[in-house]
Parts: sequence; C-alpha cells; structure tokens
Amino acid sequence: MTRLSVNLNKIALLRNSRGRDYPSVTEFAERFMALGAGGITVHPRQDERHTRRTDVEALSEICRFREQVEFNIEGYPSRDFLDMVCEIKPDQCTLVPDTVEQITSDHGWDIENSSSILVPVLDRLRGAGIRSSVFVDPDPLQVEAASRIGADRVELYTELYASSYHGDDRFTILSAYGEAVQAARLASIGVNAGHDLNLENLSEFLAIGSILEVSIGHALIVECIEYGIRNVVAEYLQICAENRTG
Repeated sequence: MTRLSVNLNKIALLRNSRGRDYPSVTEFAERFMALGAGGITVHPRQDERHTRRTDVEALSEICRFREQVEFNIEGYPSRDFLDMVCEIKPDQCTLVPDTVEQITSDHGWDIENSSSILVPVLDRLRGAGIRSSVFVDPDPLQVEAASRIGADRVELYTELYASSYHGDDRFTILSAYGEAVQAARLASIGVNAGHDLNLENLSEFLAIGSILEVSIGHALIVECIEYGIRNVVAEYLQICAENRTG
C-alpha cells in the first residue's frame, strides 16, 4: 500500500493570513492522522510564509508517539535547515532544489552537478538516523545518480504528468515515470512522488507500481473544501490501498 502523507503548508498559509492560530496546523494534523493518513509533510521556507519552525517542532512531537505515522520535512539543504532537521529528527528529510524566490517547487535536482552539495548532506542525515529522499525529474539517469550518491529514496516530481493529464501526450509522459521507477528498482532505491497529484489523476499514476509514498497538499486541501475532509481522505486512502508498492 502506498503511504499517504498530507502536506500541511496550505493550512499554515491560511492561518498566517489572519495573524492568529486559526486554523490550527496541529489540530488539522491530528484530524488527518485520526482519519488514517500515514504521514505528515511540511516544507518550511526561510521567509516562513506558511509553515514555521514552531510548527515543525510541534508536529514532530505529535508524530513521535504514533507508530503508524511518519513525519517528512522537505526543503533546500541550507545550514539552518539541516540544523533544524538534525535536531528534530523526522522519519524522512526530502531535499528539494528550491530558491528563496520560488512560489513552489518546479524542478528536480541535477544530481551529478549538485553532488558536492548533496553528498555531505546525505552523510549527515544518515549519521543522524534520518531517511533521505531527493527530489528528481522522471529521468532514469537522475534516479541512478541519486542511488550512487547514497540517497535512500527519490521523490519523483509529478507536475509534468499532472499538467498533461488531459492532453494528447499523457501516456507518453506517464511511461517516462514508469521508466524512472524501473531504474529505481534496478538501482535498489525507494520511490516517493509528489506535486499536483489529486483525486482525479492519482490512481492512474500509482498503477505504474512501486510508489512507496505520495505527498499531497495543495490539491487535497482544496478538495477538502469542496467535498469534506472525511470523504476526501477516505477516497485517497482507498486509491492508495488499491495500488501495489512492490
């Protein structure tokens, strides 16, 4: 079964717009976990425009006592970010090549040209007992390179698939993700996925197999507004349960 990790950045963004703790990030984390979500994801940024360090610390405490729930922190591996991650010790840290100016993640790592940044970071995460994942485009060469430098997993950047879902090249693009997954199998590296996946496109994407975790935030929160949190989480969990990870 693929693990559903709910990204809470949009809850934090909504809260920040009013200057008080409403909606509460931790209360929504509790609700998602009570409904069966297997993970909580946050992507704290330097300007704290959504998730704050205090959120990360509070969520870590909540997740720590739930054996079935994993805590995933995403972000660019700056010194401050890594210090925070190694202090909090989440189950997983996903390394993303974001700049401060980016609205959202929009590309994966060029592993070979970024190895001088990534290798010492991966070593530090390993030493802290934190599973590592690196954000990559659906390119078998990038997947293989991630394995060579010692990453535990890759997270496939799925916007290319999501944006093509109603287009003529949809299945050609989906096949590229299948090739990336096959490369991961051969390289013995785990595969996560995320970005713009939603209730409409997730089932078809997971049918390529071997996806251990999907991290979904923006679409899931919008769908909760439209259809209700219980209905949406239940439908996501059903989709994740129907698709094999082996």
